[in-house]
Amino acid sequence: MKVIEPRRAIEATVAVPGSKSLSHRALIVAALAQGESRIRNLLECEDVQYTLQALRDLGIGITEEEGTTIVAGQGGRFPESPGKRTLFLGNSGTSLRLLLSMAALVRGETVLTGTPRLLERPVGELVRALGDLGVKAIAKEKGDFPPVRLCSAGIKGGRTRLTGRESSQYLSSLLLAAPCAATAVEIEVAGPIVSAPYVDLTLEVMERFGVAVRREGRRRFHVLPVPGYQAADFSVEGDASSASYFWAAAAVTGGTIATDNIRGTASRQGDLAFLEILERMGCLVKKEDRRVIVQGRALVGLEADLNRLPDMVPTLAAVALFARGKTVIRNVPHLRHKESDRLRVLWEEWRRLGAQIEERPDGLVIEGSVRLHGALCDAHDDHRLAMSLAVVGLQVPGIRIRDEHCVGKSFPRFWDLWEGL
Repeated sequence: MKVIEPRRAIEATVAVPGSKSLSHRALIVAALAQGESRIRNLLECEDVQYTLQALRDLGIGITEEEGTTIVAGQGGRFPESPGKRTLFLGNSGTSLRLLLSMAALVRGETVLTGTPRLLERPVGELVRALGDLGVKAIAKEKGDFPPVRLCSAGIKGGRTRLTGRESSQYLSSLLLAAPCAATAVEIEVAGPIVSAPYVDLTLEVMERFGVAVRREGRRRFHVLPVPGYQAADFSVEGDASSASYFWAAAAVTGGTIATDNIRGTASRQGDLAFLEILERMGCLVKKEDRRVIVQGRALVGLEADLNRLPDMVPTLAAVALFARGKTVIRNVPHLRHKESDRLRVLWEEWRRLGAQIEERPDGLVIEGSVRLHGALCDAHDDHRLAMSLAVVGLQVPGIRIRDEHCVGKSFPRFWDLWEGL
């Protein structure tokens, strides 16, 4: 159990660890590249470790050397195995989805599975898209949920179609593996893509390793199998999602916090848009080349469509408790398929603190500046809920968090840095 100590007007500088999203993508592309790649500032967390181990299980050589991860890419080829391979991915939905298309390149039988919660996270649309591209893939539970069994001889190529409604990771998964298909791959997206900025991150990493995707906005993507990925040196920038809790700490305490290793003026990380929300609520924000500074001021509620940055919903829900007026968070129904049903558990835990909060099918309505009280709160094995509860505890005495170690999923050093504020 973690007890959060209230604080006022925090003044601090925090070195933000590497981006989880970029770490996953860089590892996968380096494994598919021809030659030896070097990745610096790779995030050390549970989710990334699952991806690392899965790549090793597929026969990719990965070593560590003085803070640099060295990946011996094999140009999209994998050692053949006489038996079935099983990739256990814990509760890492990112690992499951991004690795699924890559695993389809492996000849033979491969099963992707994980914890009971992972087996509740849908992948059916991605499985069907792989089928369009010549892959025999079977999602065992009702055709939509893991475990997924692949009996593959590689990705043949061709055309497929996604709706874009459930997860941007389906598109990212197909894009990452497409340069290693036998023929060209064309992906059509029928509607708006949830969490769309993550697709931009995928394309950025692909470009850094030598593959340019021909695209028509976010509607159509065309990937050729030549020349394929080439080895590269890649430095992972700081994680904007992780930095958001420190920006929120400045906002709710009226302090000033600088987060280093964030490309404030050039990053493609979608969660940097959270800074615009904080500005609308009253904060002062300064973006620099390798740093972002947030200064808290009197906060006001707002209405926000967070479809493009769903991981910021718990952080905004924490800040909203201390804003004058009402905050409306909308257009995030896909949050119900994360590490927890985030809309429901936010409603449950905020009510436990005395908050006035309404759960809607696609979001939340939070009344700010309501008198709150401490309580023993459940993190629901959800790293983002635990870290958002830490933000609330800066202003509300008596916040205790059960299962606080779940932050290891994305940010193992979170509590050390939090206590150092």
